[in-house]
Amino acid sequence: MAQAPSKRMYILFGVMAVFAIIYLVRLFSLQVLDDFYKKSADENALRYITEHPARGLIYDRNDSLFVYNEPVYDLMVVPRELRAFDTADICRLLEIDKETLLKRIEKARNYSPMLPSTFEQQMSKEDFGYLQEKLYKFPGFFVQSRTLRYYPEPIAAHVLGYVGEVNQDILENDPYYQLGDYIGISGIEKTYEAELRGVKGKRVVLVDVHNREKGRYRDGEEDVMAIPGQPLWSTLDLALQKYGEELMKNKRGSIVAIEPATGEILCIVSSPSYDPNLLVGKNRGKNYAALATDKVNEPLYNRALQAIYPPGSTFKLINGLIAQQEGVLDQNTVYPCPGGYRIGDHTIGCHHAGGANLVSAVQVSCNTYFCKAFYNIISNRKKYATVQEGYQAWKNHVNALGFGVTFDTDLPFENRGIIPSVDYFNKLYHGRWNGNSVVSMGIGQGEAATTPLQMANSIAIIANRGFYYKPHIIKAIEKKENVSDRFGDRIQTTINEEYFEPIIRGMAAAVEAGTGRQAIIPGIKMAGKTGTAQNPHGRDHSVFACFAPVDDPKIAVFVLVENGGWGGTVAAPIASLIVEKYLKGEINRTDLEKRILSLTL
Repeated sequence: MAQAPSKRMYILFGVMAVFAIIYLVRLFSLQVLDDFYKKSADENALRYITEHPARGLIYDRNDSLFVYNEPVYDLMVVPRELRAFDTADICRLLEIDKETLLKRIEKARNYSPMLPSTFEQQMSKEDFGYLQEKLYKFPGFFVQSRTLRYYPEPIAAHVLGYVGEVNQDILENDPYYQLGDYIGISGIEKTYEAELRGVKGKRVVLVDVHNREKGRYRDGEEDVMAIPGQPLWSTLDLALQKYGEELMKNKRGSIVAIEPATGEILCIVSSPSYDPNLLVGKNRGKNYAALATDKVNEPLYNRALQAIYPPGSTFKLINGLIAQQEGVLDQNTVYPCPGGYRIGDHTIGCHHAGGANLVSAVQVSCNTYFCKAFYNIISNRKKYATVQEGYQAWKNHVNALGFGVTFDTDLPFENRGIIPSVDYFNKLYHGRWNGNSVVSMGIGQGEAATTPLQMANSIAIIANRGFYYKPHIIKAIEKKENVSDRFGDRIQTTINEEYFEPIIRGMAAAVEAGTGRQAIIPGIKMAGKTGTAQNPHGRDHSVFACFAPVDDPKIAVFVLVENGGWGGTVAAPIASLIVEKYLKGEINRTDLEKRILSLTL
């Protein structure tokens, strides 16, 4: 007779049953409910592709497009996924040699064996289509799309700037960027990089054993949408910018035009320039090298912001303002002019002889008048004990008028110019100097040097009768944020409003019947000032500064043409054509326009 199971046996069976149930439940959970291990097993069959956002578009003030994007394709490599492949075949497809192939793979492996790196940049749609058919032969390689900048009008290269590949320093200090990414290098692209770049996304795809994408993983559940960069509206007028660059073709120099009421830059021309499309695409490196090594034209050099010149006779306006503020003259003060300002056995010549008050001195650009005015400012012993104190007072006014400083807005790489310090002259003259030692600065020569942007801003100050808004280049971001609000602080200078009127009357007279007669625009009353900036390396520079209309200023312009000679001959016509184009929308003085367009310097 069989023995009945003992109580201990039942307990043993019960424990085994419990463990079996726990095991089955866990197995069911792992195989059916939890896909963690399935995902781990699939890791080698998944590909994580960065979705590069479209960079923000850039418009002009009237909604015309300056910059947009076109699709291109990058060949990527993940070093750890590489398997044996025909190196000769891929070299032939990409038109590279084996040495280049191995160097690129090594560079990618050094960056990260696990993460994708750019192997071949900016392939066209045609090249991508051809490669895509053969990509299954090259495990570890895949293609991802991105966008490339395109410029429908080949203008405004210096102010728009360009993008380039991130360097090692950026990779180490900004986690947003990865090897092969692009970043704004200059101009608007640099200043507004954070707004323009957008936010990267991610796409997870299934890949078969032949290196072919089979679709989205889990129906795109783990995908992250890229967020496009924000569009920018610049202050520039595209038509005016284009016209300014045409006028400066075959000439060296710059044009800066500002809206006085806002500080918005309407056009900013640096010539010679270049087609911004040269610095995009596969040939970017070669084109950049050619531009950078062109020492004759220096097309990458932004003369409007970085070049410094003696301001010439346009600086007389500044000294006329300061002289009134300092009380050394008023609008009726007359200084006789014997044909020059004499210092010992040296004479600063003047083409005007006789006598002049402040208004007529501006009109005829009398050197003697403004040399005496400057000398009296810094040698005013009734107010200052030493010439050093007088000079420092003058310099404080000049700095407040925007010279010898930077505006620190959205214009990168701005030069502050040169307004020497007291210490500079103390060292230069061993502490023994007087007003005549530096009197040439009274007429915009000598040690003073300014940028075209600073001179244009000074004319906007005169148009505003004593204040300005920082000159800037972007008007709005995504039409939600008015960027002008960031530059909306009204900056008051140290010159009282009433002292601007004699200067403006003199400028208006200079255009109507003085040195700036070639700038006359029928139907538009303009205030202007010619200048001839001395150039020790050759022919003098032609300079003209103006604003219009006199009673309701809409535009302030400064033009400097290197080696152009007299200010009234070249710079004045160019400035007046810019004013006419902006205020009237068309040019009626076609003969003048043809002469300037055909002029080569």
